[in-house]
Amino acid sequence: MAGGVYVLDDYYLAITLLVTVAYQLFFFSIAFSFKFDKLTDFAGGTNFVILAILTLALSRNPDARQIVASVFIMTWGLRLSLFLLFRVLKTGKDDRFDNKRDKFFPFLGFWVFQMLWVWTCSLPVTVLNSPAVQQYSPQASFGTGRDIAGVVLFAIGFIMETVSDVQRFVFRSRNDKSAICDSGFFSWSRHPNYFGEIIIQFSIYMICVSAATDGPVGGQAFKALYATILGPFFLTILLMFVSGLPLSERPGAKKRYENGLNWEAYQRYLNRTSILIPFPPQVYERIPTIIKRTVFLEFPMYVFDPAKHSDVAKNQQPADGEQHRNSATRERQSGEPLRESV
Repeated sequence: MAGGVYVLDDYYLAITLLVTVAYQLFFFSIAFSFKFDKLTDFAGGTNFVILAILTLALSRNPDARQIVASVFIMTWGLRLSLFLLFRVLKTGKDDRFDNKRDKFFPFLGFWVFQMLWVWTCSLPVTVLNSPAVQQYSPQASFGTGRDIAGVVLFAIGFIMETVSDVQRFVFRSRNDKSAICDSGFFSWSRHPNYFGEIIIQFSIYMICVSAATDGPVGGQAFKALYATILGPFFLTILLMFVSGLPLSERPGAKKRYENGLNWEAYQRYLNRTSILIPFPPQVYERIPTIIKRTVFLEFPMYVFDPAKHSDVAKNQQPADGEQHRNSATRERQSGEPLRESV
């Protein structure tokens, strides 16, 4: 088939899945055998780079759109993996695996989920570089309105994620656990790094799908390119309902409340700062709760209510003796959630 090397199927789905499984199992064997989890996130991020290089090379004569989309996902994956590797080397361990590190199947379960994350989020670039899409020629020249919008959004998302990651790391290294990171991007969003990451994935999809929207790609390849929106949607669902906000919002607020870590100041931060979508804090704190819980994605599942979710007895004060009045508790119910040790 013209336009690329045929390997197992026309869309490179099988070869990328096999490479991902093998790559992750290799690092899993090291991590489990030596109880060494410092390479876990590094294995995830660099897997994106490997898949992009592989499919780009197999396409033989990549065009500008393929190169841009592939370089974007490689840049994102490499930056993410190197930052997370640096962070875990500094902190010494990854707390996520404290109750899994010695248990084969629970620990393997995380790696299997990482395989799914890498393979699914790589779909837009994988399919764009595949023979099924590249057989249609000539492809539309790079530079359509959708391409430009994708490049701009990628730049915004990449800057937001990179800067907020560094800002939070530096803040935590210079302050104790009671301090609140409420400056820079964190003054407009409690999770600017997540928001940036979501934008990045949708921007890459926009560039990839231009081959179908503005080019000659048709038939099943046309449908396949559009179907790769599964990648950015999967990442969004992951961050919003599985491993991102659910693990940082309510649990983080609970920890602050019960340990007396500047809870009242943090409560005010929650009330004035959007959970995900960046928004001026002066305006956000005046927005009705119903709007926060819908338009701004401040779902009830993220909200910490001391009366319902705290293990501290109602007549018992938090650890440092801070005063928590019943009125403050009621106010928190209509306020916002939390961010993991912001």
